[in-house]
Amino acid sequence: MSDLLSVFLHLLLLFKLVAPVTFRHHRYDDLVRTLYKVQNECPGITRVYSIGRSVEGRHLYVLEFSDHPGIHEPLEPEVKYVGNMHGNEALGRELMLQLSEFLCEEFRNRNQRIVQLIQDTRIHILPSMNPDGYEVAAAQGSNKPGYLVGRNNANGVDLNRDFPDLNTYIYYNEKYGGPNHHLPLPDNWKSQVEPETRAVIRWMHSFNFVLSANLHGGAVVANYPYDKSFEHRVRGVRRTANTPTPDDKLFQKLAKVYSYAHGWMFQGWNCGDYFPDGITNGASWYSLSKGMQDFNYLHTNCFEITLELSCDKFPPQEELQREWLGNREALIQFLEQVHQGIKGMVLDENYNNLANAVISVSGINHDVTSGDHGDYFRLLLPGIYTVSATAPGFDPETVTVTVGPAEPTLVNFHLKRSIPQVSPVRRAPSRRHGVRAKVQPQARKKEMEMRQLQRGPA
Repeated sequence: MSDLLSVFLHLLLLFKLVAPVTFRHHRYDDLVRTLYKVQNECPGITRVYSIGRSVEGRHLYVLEFSDHPGIHEPLEPEVKYVGNMHGNEALGRELMLQLSEFLCEEFRNRNQRIVQLIQDTRIHILPSMNPDGYEVAAAQGSNKPGYLVGRNNANGVDLNRDFPDLNTYIYYNEKYGGPNHHLPLPDNWKSQVEPETRAVIRWMHSFNFVLSANLHGGAVVANYPYDKSFEHRVRGVRRTANTPTPDDKLFQKLAKVYSYAHGWMFQGWNCGDYFPDGITNGASWYSLSKGMQDFNYLHTNCFEITLELSCDKFPPQEELQREWLGNREALIQFLEQVHQGIKGMVLDENYNNLANAVISVSGINHDVTSGDHGDYFRLLLPGIYTVSATAPGFDPETVTVTVGPAEPTLVNFHLKRSIPQVSPVRRAPSRRHGVRAKVQPQARKKEMEMRQLQRGPA
């Protein structure tokens, strides 16, 4: 009898260890305990780390899933989920905790799909980017007046209007020429953004993220870049207009993957709105300046979409299980989308890794770069592409690639050092010839247009 009791107690303890996160709202301390609970249950595939602190000093904790936590494995893509950017939009936060527990439990149960996902992908989950705002919203509770209470951070700033505005520069560059990726930040950017935003930007600098989703509430739709309309302001009025990126078809596909895997997003009619296929270009819905989605695309290698997941920004606890079941498959399928297109190594003739080599695809005016380990990832739809790799001091290499609908195509580049060309010496023209520099006729026009673009958004 004692042996049976011992077995029963052991099974009871095991059940408690793998029991799913309860369907309830988690305050900050509960959230932290949950993340460390998952790490304790799956220590071989998880790691908890902080990317910084909020205004009020709360850690911005991330839970990582990988078969080698804490290590970037070359040719293994990095993906991230960001929840609770607006403190009063609570569903994303709870879905991230449910997803964390699900990945751990299914890996332990040897679910082959989840095992392969974790072995082939490095996943980073930030359940709450705005823990201070969440505490304000949670103190009020759901189903109470004050629709926007807790939306902003403790300094009263909307974090999704707080990133450096790079759209202004890309629209200018598209018209007159200039970089189409990795646009530089202003020298004083750190002093111009909130602590939470600063932490996330440094996070982006620390990892070569390839794919991302930002979870919000207040609607049910998968929203893709650009968020800011090209004509964001005309005589003080915000203009909405479809403003596609060079990767518009790819972004539409990413958004549709989530929408059609979701329980009801794909139907289009939700929350009194209608979005065909449950997706929308951000700027065609409403123009948003200084958002995180566009910033990812313009400053890093990362392709991010925004997921609006519930009509109720802070849904009651009894709705959480239904929302989890409606989003679970979509959350997994979206992570799997990172495994498409092309990837490979960029090496020199001595097989040394080349970081920051530029990978260009003919016909798509948006480049990506290789990471610190020399590996690169370029998401692409199925098709035939002409792809080039360039790096300072090396001859470019160009190849033709066929991309299929399943696994990414492996395309490695071996760049050879350039042989310096000696230019013939030319005599400078004599002053008596009256040579004068020609004034570019478009220079003043460009300057005026750039100033007009830089007029601050509301």
